[in-house]
Amino acid sequence: MSNSEYRTTPQQIETMPPGIPYIIGNEAAERFSYYGMGAVLYEFLTEHLRDASGAMAPMSPELAKAWQHYFYAAVYALPIFGAILSDWLFGKYQTIVWISLLYCVGHGVLALVDFPSVTGVEPKWLIAAGLVLLAMGAGGIKPCVSAHVGDQFGERNKDLINKVFGWFYFSINAGAVVSTLLCPWLLKHYGPGWAFGIPGIIMAIATLVFWLGRFKYVHIPAGGSKFIEETFSADGIRAVINLIPLYLFIFPFFMLFDQTHTAWVEQAKSMNGNFGLFTMLPAQLQAVNPFLILCFIPLFAYVLYPLMGRWFEPTPLRKIGIGLFLTALSFVIIALAEQRIVNGETPHMLWQIAAYVVITAGEVMVSVTALEFSYTQAPKKMKSFIMGVYLLVAIALGNILTARVNEYIEAQKKVGVAILEGANYYWFFAIVMLVAAVIYVVWSQFYHGRVYIQGEEGVA
Repeated sequence: MSNSEYRTTPQQIETMPPGIPYIIGNEAAERFSYYGMGAVLYEFLTEHLRDASGAMAPMSPELAKAWQHYFYAAVYALPIFGAILSDWLFGKYQTIVWISLLYCVGHGVLALVDFPSVTGVEPKWLIAAGLVLLAMGAGGIKPCVSAHVGDQFGERNKDLINKVFGWFYFSINAGAVVSTLLCPWLLKHYGPGWAFGIPGIIMAIATLVFWLGRFKYVHIPAGGSKFIEETFSADGIRAVINLIPLYLFIFPFFMLFDQTHTAWVEQAKSMNGNFGLFTMLPAQLQAVNPFLILCFIPLFAYVLYPLMGRWFEPTPLRKIGIGLFLTALSFVIIALAEQRIVNGETPHMLWQIAAYVVITAGEVMVSVTALEFSYTQAPKKMKSFIMGVYLLVAIALGNILTARVNEYIEAQKKVGVAILEGANYYWFFAIVMLVAAVIYVVWSQFYHGRVYIQGEEGVA
């Protein structure tokens, strides 16, 4: 079947679009691969990295944090280019399929770090090359997949968008909860080759699942020159100008949240992981977040938000504001736990689990809400582009600043100056988040946007 024979407009139905199960299945498998790799990356860099001769050559915690957060920054900076390829040139489906293949190659390169005697390449540079390919793959498809979900809906079933975006996020975390438990175990018992290789196999499966659903999707054509016209139209410029301040308030959230994969793992190494029937590995503690997401998305959608509605309307901007304050609180808990470690104690991992409960509630209110809100605020032909702007400004910028903070700490340490040590590190980020949240509350009172759904003109 040629591209011209694909459906290009949403079906006029009131039920779930037929392509949604394929997109959700693909997303679960793709997120398994991404989060599985991310779950072991920090521990690999600080405990398992070797040089070309096979001798141990681990990175310092600060340098490993910087590497991982720069990787995350690249993952979330590159979607803007994926969005341009999608909205301007190739359409979402073609962009997702071809960039996914690049994604698979990146996983394969990472798996080679376990064989320095075979490759003859310094493992550190294999890691760098693999991360570049993964950033191009994960980043390139990121805005397209979420926007592709929204494209499946028309006027008659648009009320299902909110729930489907919730389940879309649910699928992300279903894949993540399994991979963040499995991959650290693979790293410990079977080494980096399997810990990085299994996510690559799962990514190949994800690509296949997405391809199998090609005749079920609504394929919104690339905008071509219309994409440029809409991007720089009055509506396009207005949408970007309206949303960028919001994203600047959200980026401190990601400065904190993405440290659950680095600084929190480092802290967990000094904690008691004995839970009676089992002992949890430090990197496995990351699974608490996606597990809680599986519980919290339906809890918030069907219980907490309706309860809030009895006293005030839980608008997207209000949800985001509450989530920012919760995120600051989570780092207060982590700072208190770190102080106990500094005092010579061995606090239980339950301290981090309590912090995960709080920061995950913040994630549901900030990240899930911002994902949906960004889609509805974007003109029809620039849905992916707006998603790309969100990921660049909110998430990439947050990770760049976290990396820069850690590089500065490392540089000062080399000249004998100790800064942001122990609990002070976490207090610093908690204060940054709190200040941003307070300013956000004031700014949000003045936001005025416009809602766009496929098949409609903008609704003020």
